[in-house]
Amino acid sequence: MRVTAARLVQHGRPLQVEELELGEPGGQEAILEVAYSGVNPVDMYGALGLVAPDAPVPRTLGTEGAGTVDGRPVMVRGYGLGTIRDGLWASAAIVPRGALIDVPDGVDLRAAAAMGIAGVTAWRTVTEVARVSADDTVLVLGAKGGVGSIVVSLARGIGATVVGQTGEAANHDWISAHGADYVVVADAGGLADALADLRPTVVFDGLGGGFTGAAIEVLQPYGRLVLYGASAGPEGLVPLRTLYRKSITILSYAGLMASDEDLAAAIRQALPALAAGRMTVPIDSAMPLQQANDAFERIRQRTVHGKLVLDTRS
Repeated sequence: MRVTAARLVQHGRPLQVEELELGEPGGQEAILEVAYSGVNPVDMYGALGLVAPDAPVPRTLGTEGAGTVDGRPVMVRGYGLGTIRDGLWASAAIVPRGALIDVPDGVDLRAAAAMGIAGVTAWRTVTEVARVSADDTVLVLGAKGGVGSIVVSLARGIGATVVGQTGEAANHDWISAHGADYVVVADAGGLADALADLRPTVVFDGLGGGFTGAAIEVLQPYGRLVLYGASAGPEGLVPLRTLYRKSITILSYAGLMASDEDLAAAIRQALPALAAGRMTVPIDSAMPLQQANDAFERIRQRTVHGKLVLDTRS
């Protein structure tokens, strides 16, 4: 079976989109007819050799995706796809049967393709880590991002008051249209003034850097800070007196620590919420597979609103 795939042939070099022979699946494997595959920073880091530097090269990238197996809509993630074995940036892929997760009616395959990393991170941080309720006021730092935009929708679906933060005024209307009750345009230093009376009980922080300390300053007493990323910087100053005087709880989430089985279980819980509209996965665009390198460039330039996916059929 001939397929088209985006291949990493050398770390730090552009991917090559080429045809190759897929081969035959083993007894515990299946052929996934891929429709869409998510684009994530981890894919770019893998292409640069910053993640899984000893993984085989050449290989097909792509750690999450959705499509059909024998006509049945499914999504897949993990199990070494895109790292220790060929991934999902291809028109078809051989995948472990244990990785298959049924996609229920009402879930678009583009959204399902992004549930394996950003979607499950949003679900677990909101429902398991922070345990958000309708009584909460939730501040989402980086609310236009892949995880942040899903957190906005999920917290809103639970009934919480949601505040989305962005550093650029041009993002204001997009964040508001995707579920935020309020939008603040501010950097870390201006966060307290921008929030005015909107003091959150929960902050979701995927930025790090100076934002983590600023989040502690704006949280209400007994508030929860959920740290799941550090795109603005891996280090920051923490105001210790504020932290203990307010009795702030710092929580963290690392998807890489979870097993494939635990993540699959969480995704199976999240998909019905997605089908019912209690959460959404905002899709910026579905780019043709031939534009895989352009997708990386958009990640680098931070011009993505929500999630990017590759349309592996084009």
